[in-house]
Formats: sequence, structure tokens, C-alpha cells
Amino acid sequence: MRMSDIIEQFIKDMLEKNHDVIEIQRNELAQRFNCVPSQINYVISTRFKPTQGYYVESKRGGGGSITIKRMLQDDEDFFWDIVNDIGNTLTQMDAEVIISDLLSYEFLSEEQARLLKVATNDNVLKLENSIKDEVRARIFKNMLINMD
Repeated sequence: MRMSDIIEQFIKDMLEKNHDVIEIQRNELAQRFNCVPSQINYVISTRFKPTQGYYVESKRGGGGSITIKRMLQDDEDFFWDIVNDIGNTLTQMDAEVIISDLLSYEFLSEEQARLLKVATNDNVLKLENSIKDEVRARIFKNMLINMD
């Protein structure tokens, strides 16, 4: 298991124990995992985004306090927030993270997740890099909107 995965799981466990809201010190967490604070920033910025159901507030000074809150919304609002937050471009990595989150929240079946992954994979999208992420975003959003 990679360090990023371990840090992510630790934060999710803390959220579970603390009723979906935590405040952490970036430096303390970095010391706990024997990593640099930027590793903590990376995990939070890539795995705790609004599209994944989290609100993050970062406070400067005093060791870098970060508040993470799991957003509890009704299913339809949450789904449309994800679709709208995708924007005009989507990388393969971001698509895989969103698919994983939608699967864990049971918005997608295993089969739907597999189809989304295949349709948005770089191996399928043999396009110029300048347009690949734009085409991926269009395909991804249209597939999500049209899934039952």
C-alpha cells in the first residue's frame, strides 16, 4: 500500500470516528507518517475534493490547520454536483478517482464503473493530448447522465 493510500485511509477513519468533521495539523500528520507536509497537501487536494463529497478549509499559520468535512447531501444533489464539478476537462486519474468514489457511495454498480473506466481510458482515447481530456470529460459526463 502506498503512503498516499495510508494517509487517505487514516483521514477517512478519523472522519468516521468524529462524526464526519475533523481538524488536523498538517505538520503533526506529516510527522506521524514520517513524510513531508506537501505529501499531506497532495493527499488532501486529490482525494478530498468536493466532487468526492468533502469540504476542505485550510488555515495558514500555526502549523497549517486543515478542516475536512464530509458533505451529507441527498443523492440527486450530490450526483449533479459531481457532474457540474467535472468541468470541461478530465484526466484519466481524476476520472478513476471519481468512479471509485461513486462506486463506494453506491451511485454506480460494478458493471457501470467498469464501463466508465473503459470508455474514458487513455488506451481508448487515442487522441492528441491537447483535446484528450476535453473529450474524456464530455464522454464521462454524458455517460453519467444517461445511466439508470
